[in-house]
Amino acid sequence: VHGEISLSATTAMADEGAHQAMFMGFPSFLRAEIVSARTLLEEEPVEGSRPTCVLVGVPFDTACSGRSGARLGPRAIREASLNLAWEDCKFPWGFNLRKVMRIVDGGDLTFDYGEPAKIPATIEAGAAALVSKGLALVSLGGDHFATYPLLRAVHAKYGKLALVHFDAHCDTWACDADRIDHGTMFYRAVKEGLIDPRRSVQIGIRTTVGEEDLGITIMDARALLTLTPVEVAARVRATVGAEIPVYLTFDIDCLDPSYAPGTGTPVCGGPTTAYALEVLRELSGLGVVAGDVMEVAPSYDVSQVTALAGASIALEIMHLIAVAKGLGSGPPSAFA
Repeated sequence: VHGEISLSATTAMADEGAHQAMFMGFPSFLRAEIVSARTLLEEEPVEGSRPTCVLVGVPFDTACSGRSGARLGPRAIREASLNLAWEDCKFPWGFNLRKVMRIVDGGDLTFDYGEPAKIPATIEAGAAALVSKGLALVSLGGDHFATYPLLRAVHAKYGKLALVHFDAHCDTWACDADRIDHGTMFYRAVKEGLIDPRRSVQIGIRTTVGEEDLGITIMDARALLTLTPVEVAARVRATVGAEIPVYLTFDIDCLDPSYAPGTGTPVCGGPTTAYALEVLRELSGLGVVAGDVMEVAPSYDVSQVTALAGASIALEIMHLIAVAKGLGSGPPSAFA
């Protein structure tokens, strides 16, 4: 009958493995199953089932010091991820992520924007509930301050963490306990014992660092000009070491603004998207338990290139988590 959808078409749309063009369907991350946080928390574990990796958005940007708009980053990254959803084995990885892990989109962590002082605790509580359930958490921002409550949530599950931090800014400026500012969260993370500074590293920094030396290893953007991704990864591994849970956070402004213009505080002189992706792949085997991609602000983007970079980086983080769980192995090095 004209205007009706046939049963066979309905079945095809419901089939998780059905092919859909990029312009069709709901834009969940990587076309993953959409499952609410409440449902995830109510699910009973099934013996022998695949580990679950849940992606959540954190649409928060009231702590930014530059251009606002990163609250729309999670939505933009999800839409851009549709460009990546069709590959069974994401190049150049040698395993199908969705075969070894259950990938779900848990929607956004919600909060009352009218009570900004309460937002960090609300983000922390939502993330902690998921992490305590044993779910691997990958988050999309949002301004970078959101990483602070996310770190607190992951620390509550795993203990002291090593931080691997890609950024143009150090975000280690001293602050008091009540300040909500996206340039201060890693100062707080060190002072609160969330991360071990001696086993943490910042990559791509090209702005003035905080006045207090917190003991975090810094590989600035100028150093990257003379190092291959293999060499960068080797220095990260030497700093982080083994048998410590790793939180990987990627501020999209780590990339040069010619590759990622859609961000609030762009800084010239950063690496290319290709370079950053190869560094991430060379970190395969590091004990990554959670991660995030922050500071995508789509109103300043051009042709979705920043959002697509953010989606690609989030997908690399998911692969790193899978390898850390022993569910796959890293891709062959491009520099072998």
